[in-house]
Parts: sequence; structure tokens; C-alpha cells
Amino acid sequence: MTAIGIDYGTSNSEVVYFDGTAHQHIKLDPLDKKGNKIRSSVFIYFEDELPPPPDAMVEAKVAQLQRVISEQIDKAKDGYYSAKDPKEQAMYSDRIDSLRGDLHNKPALQRKAIAQLMHAMSLDEIPLLRLVEHGKFAFGEEGFRRFLKMPDKGRLIYSPKNFLGASLDGDQKQAFIGIIAKQLAYFKQCAEQQLGKAVNNAVIGRPVKFHGTRGEEGNAQAIQIMTEAATKAGFTGVNFLDEPIAAAYKIEQTLPRDTTTLIVDIGGGTTDICCIKLSPERSNQLDRKDDVLSVTGRRLGGMDCDKSLVLKAIAPEMGMGLKMINGLPVPPTYFSDMCAVDNIPALTRFFSDDYGLDISQTMSVIKEPAQLERLLIVQENKLSARVVNSARLAKELLSSKQNITLPLHYIEDDFDVEISQESLKKALKPWLDKVKALVVECLESSSEKPEVVMITGGMSLSPIVVDALYENLLTGLPRLENDAFNSVCEGLAIQAAKHA
Repeated sequence: MTAIGIDYGTSNSEVVYFDGTAHQHIKLDPLDKKGNKIRSSVFIYFEDELPPPPDAMVEAKVAQLQRVISEQIDKAKDGYYSAKDPKEQAMYSDRIDSLRGDLHNKPALQRKAIAQLMHAMSLDEIPLLRLVEHGKFAFGEEGFRRFLKMPDKGRLIYSPKNFLGASLDGDQKQAFIGIIAKQLAYFKQCAEQQLGKAVNNAVIGRPVKFHGTRGEEGNAQAIQIMTEAATKAGFTGVNFLDEPIAAAYKIEQTLPRDTTTLIVDIGGGTTDICCIKLSPERSNQLDRKDDVLSVTGRRLGGMDCDKSLVLKAIAPEMGMGLKMINGLPVPPTYFSDMCAVDNIPALTRFFSDDYGLDISQTMSVIKEPAQLERLLIVQENKLSARVVNSARLAKELLSSKQNITLPLHYIEDDFDVEISQESLKKALKPWLDKVKALVVECLESSSEKPEVVMITGGMSLSPIVVDALYENLLTGLPRLENDAFNSVCEGLAIQAAKHA
């Protein structure tokens, strides 16, 4: 029985197989040079016509058409009784008979209802579950490129993982089960093709907390969705492991002796921290609960930094902070809604015609409408995901550069934004304060002090983040070098091998 580790991330996902000796990274994205990681975003699209409306919507429309016909019959009856000329009465009588035929011709009414609904329907009005059931799926770079070329032909789910612990109704849960099942089935297919054998089991990484406001209820829902999705994808066995503990299992193989270690895993969507006793002698044991001294986490990751950088460095060039004629500022919610790529209701509202009209009306009462017009372009062309992605690229570049020029020519020709590392520091400060508070919480909950620290996850590559953590917090603790992008998944694969 073959098992793989799956790091299903907020920004990127990864699959690794461990044979007991070496790790094999599964190539997931043919359009990426490295290919070992793949964007977690999914683009669901329609090449031709939109799917037919659901039965309930058709029946409601049929009932509406029947009410209109009934009103027409009543008017024809009034005409019949008020008519004095027999020829006129005969005309009304024929009219009544024809309308009654229309009223009871259910197939014709259904065809008419579907035609009217399809004519009036836009992609944004189609429920997510309907999209999942009838749309085509594109993953990774292919999906993101399709989205950039034809945003009106589909819907980009920027980070499915961010919705797992949120408040979802029954249809929304089924939609996300379907989305993630498609992704996991694709991961499974890639693994089987490259390993040359069937893959039945998986150990999937999980954050300590999937959602910041729903506690254990949100965590339980997220695990339920992931479990059902994995089963639907064809896995016969699925287990979950906290991501910082997985990273610990990877680094454990390099330690010469028993060592109490603080793991700080800062990913795209969450920050997870654990203090754990690591031991080369116990590395093959399946159950290591007694070695975990404390663990904590929060929905607080790199995507929050991307949004913050948009608001601090890009949004001011798009009208944020401008004053209207009445002295009030342009509503700041315009810009927070623009960044809401992981909030489907907020993003749907931002892309609505009414929202665009509201921005246009605001443009008429400010002295410098040209800047706010850039926001309107983002709204009309559904460019939110592209703006947040640009901020992510800027953040990564500023890890090694003092200043960059960020081109945003897809919004406006020659629209460039100058961003400094100092600006990034200011944008990250509120977020870093929360990360440091989590570290303190984990340290205070542990019965033993750590001897070493391992900082992993994509955000660990930022010197701003590492310097902030070592300033008055981790001072004096030796730092274990690790592969920031692969440690979690390689640890998951180690655990998967134990289940195989």
C-alpha cells in the first residue's frame, strides 16, 4: 500500500513520497520550471454556453409565466363579456382557448423559461455548486493564465483552503468538497504516473486552526470537507497531521541527540507554532503525542501581508485617502473589498454593477478622479486577484532588494508604483506583532524551554520576519537551517510512510 504526503496550502500545494530512505517530489505543474509546487487556486470556466439553470429556478419561472397567462385569460374574459358583437365575442373566445392551451403546455413553458433565464443569466449569478458540477477545471499556472485571459468566462477560487473553516451552507460545503476532490484526484493521478504504482493513502497537513472565529466547530468542518474530498478523489485512507509537527519530523532526522525544538511555521494562510521533543531514536514511532509540549496557531499568513501591502503601498495610488467635496475620505471599504480574494460574498459584491456605479458616483465628487478610476478599472475587469498577486511578487522581491518598481500596466499604461523595503516593514508591523504574540503563547504553554528554533514556511525567507522574531524574543536560540518550502511536505511524507 503506497502513501503520500500532501501539503495542501493556502498559496501553493505540494506532494511528496518517502520510501523510507529518500524523498521523491511529485511534479504537479507542467508550466512551472520546477514543477514540484502548484498554485492552490482553481479556475472553473465555461468555453461555450453557461450551464442550464437549476430545476427549482426553472419551475419558479414557469409559475411566473403561468401567472401572466392567467392574468391575460382574465382580461380576455372581461373583453368577451363586455363585447356586444358576436364576431368580437368569437375573437375573445379563440383568444381564451389559445391562452388556456399555453397555460397547460408545460414543456413549452419550460423551454420558454429556460430561454429567458439563460438570456438574463450572468456567470456571477450562478451558484458555486452549479459551477463545480458543470464547469471545467484548470489548475496551477494554466488556470491562472486562463483567468487572466478570460475572467468573464469563469470564476477563480484564489485559495480554497481559506474557506474550509468558514460559515458555509450545505450547497457551499458540497461545492468545496467538489473543488478539493478535483485537486486531490489530480495530485493522486500525478503521483501514480510518476511512481508507477497505485496510491491509496495520504497524510494531509493541517493548520492548528483553519479559521480564526469558529474555533473547534470550524476545525471539525474543515477536516470533514477534506476527508470527504479525499474519499471522493479515490483515497481509501486519509490521516491529518499538524503542519508544524510535520516540519519537526523532517528536521528530526538531522539531529544528533534528543532536542527540545520550537517550530515556527509561517505559511501563506496560517501561522502555526509548536514546541516539541525531537529524538532520532523515536523518529519511527507513529504516535508522538507525548512529545508535543505545546502547539498553537492562527489564520495569519503571507496572504494577509499581501493584502496589507496593497492597502499601504498600492491603494493610495488608486484613490485611497482622497477627500470628497464634503470633506469625508473615499470609503476605505472600497479597497479592503478589492483585496477580498478569499471572501466570495465580499468579492461578488465588489464586482457587482451597483458597486461599480457607487465608485463612479464617488469619482464625480472628488478633485482627482483619475486615481480612483484605476480602482474602477480593477472592479470592472475583475482584476482583484491580479493586484494581490502583484503585491505578493513585490513582497518576495523586497526580501532581497531595498527598492523596487512594481509595474501595474494591466490597470493603466505606464502605471508603476515605487515600493521600498521600509514601506514593506511598516505594512508588516501589525501582522508581525500578532505572530510574535503567538510565539509567546506557545512558549508560555510549554513545560520546557526550547534549545533550538526552526523557522519555516514561505514567510521565513523574509529577513524582516526573521529579524523581528529574534529581536527580544528568540535571542540566543540557535536556528536550525531547513528548506522553507519543502520541510512540511517532506515531514508529511515521513509520517505517510509509517501508515503505508
